Amino acid sequence: MGNRKMLLFFFSLVALAQVLVPAKMIFDREEVLESGTAFKFRTAPIDPSDPFRGRYITLNYLDNTQEVRDNGYWADRETLFVTFYKDDNGFARIFSISKEEPSGTKDYLKTTLSLMDPDEMDRDVTLLLNYPFQRFYMGEFKAKDAEKAYNRSLQDSSGVTYALVMIKEGEAVLKDVLIGGISIEEIVREEQLNKN
Repeated sequence: MGNRKMLLFFFSLVALAQVLVPAKMIFDREEVLESGTAFKFRTAPIDPSDPFRGRYITLNYLDNTQEVRDNGYWADRETLFVTFYKDDNGFARIFSISKEEPSGTKDYLKTTLSLMDPDEMDRDVTLLLNYPFQRFYMGEFKAKDAEKAYNRSLQDSSGVTYALVMIKEGEAVLKDVLIGGISIEEIVREEQLNKN
């Protein structure tokens, strides 16, 4: 009888963990969406061979590199912290990159970097930041129309396409993708209404 009670106890713990862990993840994401700071990240063209995989758009960013002096301080795939400022047009620009978690602000991102080849002449190295918000998920019935709208926007040099990202204490949540200031969800909804 003792073994049965012990087994039931452990089963209950596992079942509770299976509920609490996802609930905590959802709560943390909602917390970032509610009280994080909004940053607009300009997107860049992507490899056209497979921009849409299933139910998400793959995003690349224009301002995700920083050139620094190569003194052996940086290591490939290293975790680091990035703070941003908003330029005159309201887009996120890199303010600082550090190995230490910044104090005095909650508006920083925890990410990893990839080292680009250093310039042999002056030993500068380019840090490529691996932003953790490179996929924007959508419903399966909107996927194809979203892909078309997104690709059209990237081909139009006069249009501005950007991701709206909420950042708080190292975490980031991709809230929306906007084309010319209009949500891609709204653009897709309009296109689907016009088809009918």
